[in-house]
Amino acid sequence: MNSTQEFLAREYWHNSVQDYLTALSIILVGLLVIRIFKRMLFTRLEKWAAKSKTRIDDVVIRGIEGFGLPILSFVLIYWSINSLTLSDKAEKVVTVATAVVLAYFIMRLISASIQNIITSRVRKQENGEVKIKQIGGLMIIINIVIWILGLVFLLDNLGYSVTTILTGVGIGGIAIALAAQNIVGDLFNYFVIFFDKPFEVGDAINVDDKNGTIEFIGLKTTRLRSLTGEQIIIANSDLTKSRVHNFKRQETRRIAFTVNVRYQTPIDKLQMIPGIIKDIIEGADSTRFDRAHFAKLTEYGLTFEVVYFMTVPDYLRYMDIQQEINLKILQAFQNEKITFLVREDKPGEWDNN
Repeated sequence: MNSTQEFLAREYWHNSVQDYLTALSIILVGLLVIRIFKRMLFTRLEKWAAKSKTRIDDVVIRGIEGFGLPILSFVLIYWSINSLTLSDKAEKVVTVATAVVLAYFIMRLISASIQNIITSRVRKQENGEVKIKQIGGLMIIINIVIWILGLVFLLDNLGYSVTTILTGVGIGGIAIALAAQNIVGDLFNYFVIFFDKPFEVGDAINVDDKNGTIEFIGLKTTRLRSLTGEQIIIANSDLTKSRVHNFKRQETRRIAFTVNVRYQTPIDKLQMIPGIIKDIIEGADSTRFDRAHFAKLTEYGLTFEVVYFMTVPDYLRYMDIQQEINLKILQAFQNEKITFLVREDKPGEWDNN
């Protein structure tokens, strides 16, 4: 018994063995209690989350698991260590470790908060779940900025001079920016695309002579799937400099076409053509007739110009309607014995049919 008491009474670095064992016991028992509490708490939270239709419960669970319990564990360890008598060097180590841990959790909390705010706002937009995939590139940049600023503040609070570091970072940043102007330009234009939203994933666009549907918007490039199946990769800076036609946001489609008939067509038949075409277009679905006129006397025939609008932007729907209109015009002209002009016709070959 005396030997045990003597052992417990031995001092190492100004603390008895009993003091060390007490601090260790507090840590072990505390962590065990926190673990049990975590299981009980999460069982209740999961039941609550199953009944809730909102995403707030998911945020609460992630917050408790990612921040609440780890911070509670750290506070327990910190309190147990501080119950001991520490030397100046050990005190400094604990202080630095505490500052590093607190800075780590604060930076993570700021990053997670920003991500949750951006995600919640993007999710409310049209095709929000698809747009959330684009947040990854934005969050990389935000996290880099947060961690750099956090590291600078940490070093400053620990007593280190950050002026030299900031000067070095500034000079290095300028050198990197000059060496990678294209990359920096594409990165900046990624933010322009993300916030200005000239197009989004899923939009069908035309850029110069390239057509396709946007599959992915990255930090440097945007990828399109062309109509013929291959993937087109375009730098973000090229996209923001180009005239982009976004067909998905097209509310109406203007269609203009011509009908050419032969000079032998009787005047009364020519007078009928605009009305025939007007009736056909007005009878089609999702169309708004604009005009049909006998517009030109050309070297080889008589040209009628027709303009109408599709009230829906879908391209396949437009082609179906245009096909229907063409077939009905052919049928109507056959019924009225109106002959189309064939480009191979020559003036000397016209007959009187």
